[in-house]
Amino acid sequence: MANYSISADQIAEGKNVFIRGKLGFAVLARLIEGAELDASDQRRTKNGMTPIGRPHTTATIIHAEVQFADPHNPTVEEQFVSERRYDSPKRPETGPNYSIDSKGSTLPIIAIPSPKGDGTYDQDASGRELAQGLDVTLVLRTYRSQNFKNRGLALEQVIVHETPRYYVPGVDQAELAARGIVLNGTPRPVQATPASAASAAAVPEATEVEDGLSFPAPQPASAPVAVAAPGPAEKETLEQKLARLEAENTSLKDAGSAVGPPVAAGPWDGSDPAQQEGITYQG
Repeated sequence: MANYSISADQIAEGKNVFIRGKLGFAVLARLIEGAELDASDQRRTKNGMTPIGRPHTTATIIHAEVQFADPHNPTVEEQFVSERRYDSPKRPETGPNYSIDSKGSTLPIIAIPSPKGDGTYDQDASGRELAQGLDVTLVLRTYRSQNFKNRGLALEQVIVHETPRYYVPGVDQAELAARGIVLNGTPRPVQATPASAASAAAVPEATEVEDGLSFPAPQPASAPVAVAAPGPAEKETLEQKLARLEAENTSLKDAGSAVGPPVAAGPWDGSDPAQQEGITYQG
């Protein structure tokens, strides 16, 4: 456990602390709650961390540096936050990290540079999550907990110091554009349509799979009929193929051959070979 020189009961409530860095991970545009909160708390417990237990937002920045109002005389609150930066064992190249889970039902205000370019900021009303790597400052506020004497920290605002970029699930369009692939418009997720909602014409016939091959499902048996071979534009089913081959086989047996159709008795039982139709040879 880390040894801190300043504890939570030493800081005052209602103070602000500014800490700047590159955004590593954040959920700021919505609350983590419900089933997502349960899953998050289970992961924290499994990893030996204290579960949050309440709806919250979260943010982690890397290369985090507290922006002291007076670097020569930092406040107790600024020192408290600075001490709680940490190094990532898995990613030491990210430098000091800082994370905050801000409890409550209020989302932090996200401020982005004004398009007027006059150095002012506008509130981001896009409702979208910020992308990783953005240069941001987290504005923290100290408060007194209702159930404990110690003070806590809430994430009040996120100041974005560059043109905002947003988290895009899947493939980043900027990365595609860098490779010469430009999509017209903004890609939208495509929802799968349940089979029951599809029209009958769009639903393929039921099939059975055998040895990795797909075959039409068996149909009720019917009287065998001669089936002509399908034309070039038709697709012959397995049942049609079997019926066609059976019909062709029957026609070959009945139509005669170079030696004629088979007779009831052969030359070994006294029948006259001359009675056999087709080509005959007499000695």
